Amino acid sequence: MARQDPKKDVVIVGLGWTGAILGMELAEEGLEILALERGPGRETVPELRYPEMIDELSYGERHKLMLSPRQSTVTIRRNLQETARPMRKWGSFLLGNGVGGSGVHWNGQTWRPQPVEMQLRSHIRENWGEEIIPEDMTIGDYPVTYDELEPCFDRFERVAGISGIAGNINGEIREGGNPFEGRRSRDYPMPPLPLTWNGVKFSEAARAMGYHPFPRPGGNASTSYVNEYGMQMGACNFCGFCERYGCYQYSKSSPQTTILAALFRKPNFSHRSGAEVLRVEMAPDRRSATGVTWFDEEAGEEVFQPADIVILAAYQIENTRLMLLSGIGEPYDPVSGTGTTGKNYAYQITGSTSLFFRDEHFNPFVGSGVNGACIDDFGMNAIDFGAEGFIGGAYISSAQTNGQPIRSMPLPDDTPQWGAGWKSAIAEWYGHEMSISHHGSVMSYRGHYCDLDPTYRDRHGRPLMRITFNWHPNELRLNDFLRGKIETLAAAMQPDLVSHSYKEEGAQYDVRPYQTTHNTGGTIMAATPEGGPLNRYLQAWDKHNVFAMGAGAFVQNTQYNPTGLVGGLAYWAADAIRRQYLPNPGPLV
Repeated sequence: MARQDPKKDVVIVGLGWTGAILGMELAEEGLEILALERGPGRETVPELRYPEMIDELSYGERHKLMLSPRQSTVTIRRNLQETARPMRKWGSFLLGNGVGGSGVHWNGQTWRPQPVEMQLRSHIRENWGEEIIPEDMTIGDYPVTYDELEPCFDRFERVAGISGIAGNINGEIREGGNPFEGRRSRDYPMPPLPLTWNGVKFSEAARAMGYHPFPRPGGNASTSYVNEYGMQMGACNFCGFCERYGCYQYSKSSPQTTILAALFRKPNFSHRSGAEVLRVEMAPDRRSATGVTWFDEEAGEEVFQPADIVILAAYQIENTRLMLLSGIGEPYDPVSGTGTTGKNYAYQITGSTSLFFRDEHFNPFVGSGVNGACIDDFGMNAIDFGAEGFIGGAYISSAQTNGQPIRSMPLPDDTPQWGAGWKSAIAEWYGHEMSISHHGSVMSYRGHYCDLDPTYRDRHGRPLMRITFNWHPNELRLNDFLRGKIETLAAAMQPDLVSHSYKEEGAQYDVRPYQTTHNTGGTIMAATPEGGPLNRYLQAWDKHNVFAMGAGAFVQNTQYNPTGLVGGLAYWAADAIRRQYLPNPGPLV
């Protein structure tokens, strides 16, 4: 029999960005809160300290901050006819592990979705008619608008300490920012970081072609900053160790840097690491949760944690899996189209061109996670879907995040893979390359979803999460369109050599190379219970005291990195719980 711990008002599953936000917001209400984190405890000091943290082999290659597949993995297939197989080595995406979650090892790129992305089906219907939507595409409108979320986006950017320059303040388009973004009520809390030489060159070439370049926004502090919780950040020094690493000098936006130290001082908040939640427990009538059962790594036993409110704040994959394991929502069936839990899984599509210049030096070791310049001239609100033959959009950028010798050694295509020729190419080309890449949206489809694997189980005997996903012709057409724009821009810069990395027509999803950790859908929000398992406040339709955070709520994936929308939705849900649910517990819709 499982051990039972004293009851709490709130139990939070996962202590990354959303768990930290909900913990802080609900602790302000005086509630007794416990957060359960599967991985280890992790603070800037001592776990992220210098110089141990900048060990490229341990962190960049061996993924020391990531979830080990031995702890838990997923199975993957590309269609309903294939047999899914487990990922035994992370490649396509990297899942964070421990306090802070993926917010520890991310690069920090932070975007808001465009308003049209939040109401995508209506945008298409009003401009081209629904007949241009492929039959198997299951895109929809979010049950909340950009304007409703704008104050929440603003608050997240101020808590996280985001650097950038606004291009649209209350409808006024401002020079130097992104003119295609949704309106902002005010500017970013910090100005943008300075551009390295690649960003300058890209901006000059893009501007000459009539585009609108701007500095990449994100969570690398450009100056000293103190947020509303009293957490202080110091200016980024462009050390080049952001992605896959924790920040040792309090310059990168992470839960540790911006929320957790303040949250840990709250007497009504506590957390446990090494605490893997196995399932959400239900009342006899199945209309509400009574708490969660978790596995205590130290004691080697199961523990039942009773609570009045359950917040699922784990990563998208684990949130979806817990809802399926716990009977929250009806499992999605792609054949009949019934059910909603697991529906609309989506990913992100990318491609890039490398430009080599013999006589120019880019000093790639000078980098930060959000360093670079972007254009949004081919975003969702700037493309004629009817004329182009696809639905979607992307931003195009030139980034310089690091010059790490193992992970970042771009060389011309004809370079030998080893030996004297490889060494000679490194001597000739290291520091002489810059890249231009696109970061594109991925729509949702009837056959792209998450469910419980019928064969493979984890160490606790629970089914692994199974993901069914493949590249769709719509996204490959978007990719080809963007490749043409990038190659034209690259040619205008007159490099000595170029190499390309794009998915070709008919490409199949390959889990081996890293692409992004931008997994979305599975626990989508919807205006009705028939549309998704969560309502507009991220509350489960059928379990009123269960709320699920994160990118699982995305109806389809945006053209941007997801964290800005994830953070905005977390503050949106927290406000609804504080103002509406606590005074009168029950369904909010």
